[in-house]
Amino acid sequence: MRRTALAAALAVCFAGLYGCAEQATDAPATQATETAQADATPATDNTLLAEWTGPYQGVPAFDKMQVADLQPAMETAMANNLAELQKIADQTEAPTFSNTIEAMEDTGRELGRVFTYFGIWSGNMSSPEFRQVQQVLSPKLANFQSQIVQNKALFERVKAVKQGDEYATLRGDQQRLVDLVYNQFARAGADLDEAAKARTAEINERLAQLYTQFSNNVLADEEGYVLYLTEDQLGGLPQSFIDGAAAIAKDKGEEGKYAVLNTRSSMDPFLTFSDQRDLREKVWRTYYSRGDNGDEHDNNALIAEILKLRDERVELLGFDNYAAWRLDDLMAGTPEAALGLLEAVWPAATARAREEVADMQKVADAEGADFKIAAWDYRYYAEKVRKDRYDLDSNEVKQYLQLDKLTDAMFYVAGELFDFKFTPLEKGTVPVFHPDVGVWEVTKLSDGSHVGLWYLDPYARQGKRSGAWASMYRAYEDFDGKGNVLSSNNSNFIKGAEGEPLLISWDDANTFFHEFGHALHFLAADVRYPTLSSGGVRDYTEFQSQLLERWLFTQPVIDNYFVHVETGEPMPAELVEKIQNAATFNQGFATTEYLASALIDLKLHTADPEGIDADAFERDTLNAMGMPEEIVMRHRTPHFGHVFSGEGYAAAYYGYLWAEVLTSDAAEAFAEAPGGFYDKELSKKLVDHLFAVRNAVPPDEAYRAFRGRDATIDALLRDRGFPVPGEGGAAGQH
Repeated sequence: MRRTALAAALAVCFAGLYGCAEQATDAPATQATETAQADATPATDNTLLAEWTGPYQGVPAFDKMQVADLQPAMETAMANNLAELQKIADQTEAPTFSNTIEAMEDTGRELGRVFTYFGIWSGNMSSPEFRQVQQVLSPKLANFQSQIVQNKALFERVKAVKQGDEYATLRGDQQRLVDLVYNQFARAGADLDEAAKARTAEINERLAQLYTQFSNNVLADEEGYVLYLTEDQLGGLPQSFIDGAAAIAKDKGEEGKYAVLNTRSSMDPFLTFSDQRDLREKVWRTYYSRGDNGDEHDNNALIAEILKLRDERVELLGFDNYAAWRLDDLMAGTPEAALGLLEAVWPAATARAREEVADMQKVADAEGADFKIAAWDYRYYAEKVRKDRYDLDSNEVKQYLQLDKLTDAMFYVAGELFDFKFTPLEKGTVPVFHPDVGVWEVTKLSDGSHVGLWYLDPYARQGKRSGAWASMYRAYEDFDGKGNVLSSNNSNFIKGAEGEPLLISWDDANTFFHEFGHALHFLAADVRYPTLSSGGVRDYTEFQSQLLERWLFTQPVIDNYFVHVETGEPMPAELVEKIQNAATFNQGFATTEYLASALIDLKLHTADPEGIDADAFERDTLNAMGMPEEIVMRHRTPHFGHVFSGEGYAAAYYGYLWAEVLTSDAAEAFAEAPGGFYDKELSKKLVDHLFAVRNAVPPDEAYRAFRGRDATIDALLRDRGFPVPGEGGAAGQH
């Protein structure tokens, strides 16, 4: 990704979910150092440092990446970057926007290229060899970041531009850039005395090690456990799941058996459909105890140390707690504001969840189950209630959700809203890091002009972290000549039988559209400076992707892309109506499991960390909040990678709901527009004010430019089927 050295260091080392602390390791740091050095190649001939060549303004050499090149490449790139920045700091000319801020924007090219390969190994292609090198590099990256933000001469130049007369004459995007760069330094401790700076650097190095170890432990628990089923244990499971489980077992040398992985993409459908209650409990307990087994991969002690170090660091900066520091420059502004939103929704969510449990218990009792609904029963009986109440079978819906067709549907939406056309490239046109990866060229429909490339890595495999995410290998900018965008989406769909269409669930289809929203946000960028293109405000960055989910269930997509896997017939109107009627079904569960994670995150980061026991804190806090015992946090603390594999969502997981307030409000604007969700005038405002500007405009200003006012919580409550104060009735549907 093209970005400045400072932005790259902060993003990669501390962003967490997309950063340097994402995969597992089995080797101690000392062994890692020896291995990495023994296998290192000279940096001067290092492929990872080389400028990208080939078509489309140059593309990453994914076919030539070698783990042995990573450490020397990263060390060389960091050293070169520090030299670039020191040259700016050492200037004798008075600081100006041009010779300081713009000059900094023109640094970090080598480092950006190395980080791209690092991200692929971290997220998509992890291996024991990479994990060894990763463990060595984590503290080095932290030290590199500290050297930048603690460069007094460089910060003084930045401060001079921020406080000088020239600032008032700059364009809005230039002032925004100055503010962001200044805040990156100030919030990282650039103004501290030397002793405090030294301690901050020590803390950052230790945190980088802890983040890596935390995520390594989670991945170890995911990779280290597979449940193999025999044919008599498949009761209730859909054929698509069975086929995928058989293929995984075969790949693992267990042909004739059926593998259930310790990942959400495998756990969720198993708990929804398996009629083997003992196996449901086993799969549930294994999944939700990741990082919490009292063994060498247990994360509780790491969490306690992370919380203490974070608190100590922000105390040096003058903040009462980590959450106060974290939210200081976000939309929410304060932990109290974020907690206020979460707590406003919590009572309605838990009340609805208890209603859902009561409905499930009636079904279980009618079947003569003779047990009380437990957490491992929730999905299974929710599916039964869905069938009974709405005559809606999730597996029936799945027959109309083919991955290839949904990909085409996303391209259709991108064409209608963004004027984008996606054309698949033939295999071998550009290098890829795995044969499963497909690549499309993105052009403008209206004039055929080139925009960039879109990579798709859809399937789960060993060494790939679970979940779904979007990445950007090169961000748009016109600061140094217009550069195209290299974006990607990454999923963990379970491959089915060879040559058969891949069917996915309704939830997975929503997630697919969601992550594509991030890619469109990358591709639609129209900003001058790399920092403004590659960055974002954490409690706003999910808004654009959440909003794109709303186009999944628009009429053109339903009519043209929801087609039956066997007959090719479009989804019948009766089934569409059932989905619409059930739109707010199970929102008690979905909202409560999310809110529990978001609330625990904020409460952990506002609590006194001295002597904290993460397990006890989680349990006691949830009990005090009135958490329904049939539901567990979406991400329990010991495997909460968003928060403890880095700082990307630390004290900021609430941001998904904050962004969804905007999402629901913006969706109502489209629902009310003359052309609905494909209204041309509103679509143009969407692209111009919410996507193209990236981080060049403060989020609240950008949203008001689109909507004409601030968002309110009412639309969110209506979306989830919760009562809206003052409306007096049941809330509406999606």
